[in-house]
Amino acid sequence: MYIHLLPLHKNSIMDTRTVKYILPAYEIEMGELRVKQAFPTQKVDYPDPFLLLHHARFETDPDIDPKHQGVSPHPHRGFSPVTFIFEGGVHHRDSRGNNSVVYENGVQWMNAGMGIMHSERPPRDIAEHGGVQELIQMWVNTPAVSKMKQPEYFAVNDENVPKWKSPNGTSVIRIFSGLVNGIHGPVNTPTPVNSATIELSQAENIQIEVPENHTAFVYLLDGKINIPGYGQVEAEHAVFFNNDAVHIGLQGMENTRLLFMSGKPLNEPMASRGPFVMSNETELLVAMRDYRMGKMGILIED
Repeated sequence: MYIHLLPLHKNSIMDTRTVKYILPAYEIEMGELRVKQAFPTQKVDYPDPFLLLHHARFETDPDIDPKHQGVSPHPHRGFSPVTFIFEGGVHHRDSRGNNSVVYENGVQWMNAGMGIMHSERPPRDIAEHGGVQELIQMWVNTPAVSKMKQPEYFAVNDENVPKWKSPNGTSVIRIFSGLVNGIHGPVNTPTPVNSATIELSQAENIQIEVPENHTAFVYLLDGKINIPGYGQVEAEHAVFFNNDAVHIGLQGMENTRLLFMSGKPLNEPMASRGPFVMSNETELLVAMRDYRMGKMGILIED
């Protein structure tokens, strides 16, 4: 499986997935941060197996201690919170002893399993001088059989990310999990989830191979693209595709950064409340009780 740089002529429209729906990202408050949320929305609640997409861009304040910026300690159980870093960096600490910083073009992937406490702060070397932070946080559901497994954490910096580059070197795809156009990502996921970030240059055409049974989408951080058979899509929109072909076609109308993900739907019951995603309401109540009892651990930031 490879990415093909092809002109998107009439015949190629027959070979690529059509657009199912397009979701604009709306600004919301998340604690002390303002983020753009593409889903869930009133129109689309749960594009199985994907739960939530938050796109954040903000500046750190050199006058505030990094421990008081970003996201303070909080729990998760039953799904995978994933942070793709596009600019700046994120300092992750958790109650399982993981303590690492991932910078631009890397990812922090956490399978929360039976429960974990973590925080996400700006790295001190960025926060002390002030700098832009841009990231996407994705919540990916995990199957019932994995919701009470031991947590896992993967920190992948750019130098360890497998990459594909176009022949002229202007477009780059970084593969983090699953199999994207024949390239395996380094992150292990409970169920098949393919993820990659894309730097697509203006006037370049690419195709991405997608398993026929996967839910698939792209999210534009900036720029503008053309999708064959549909037309133009602008920044801060998520595009979901129908399962009617095994390729997605993208053409850069401007230089554009995108997140691409596809995943096999779980087709299981789901119940969510705050930072917990379980199979039913009883399991949610148990999760809240376990958190209050300290069973998800304690995180004291150094």
